[in-house]
Amino acid sequence: MAAAPARPRSKLDSTTFWAAMALVLVIEGLFPLISPAGWRRMFQKLLGLQDGQLRFFGLCSVVGGLILLWLAS
Repeated sequence: MAAAPARPRSKLDSTTFWAAMALVLVIEGLFPLISPAGWRRMFQKLLGLQDGQLRFFGLCSVVGGLILLWLAS
């Protein structure tokens, strides 16, 4: 009797998702770990930005991330 065929793995399963979240935390933690004073100065500048400027920065981050995901797939 032949074994049942293995179910194909989806491209994005929970393991991939949690690995991606862990990588985000590692990358986010690098700057304050390496240069806490620089991180603090950068955060102070971010607090001074207007809502539209922050939204634009967020939009650029989302678009950049989507482009990287597209290139990686």
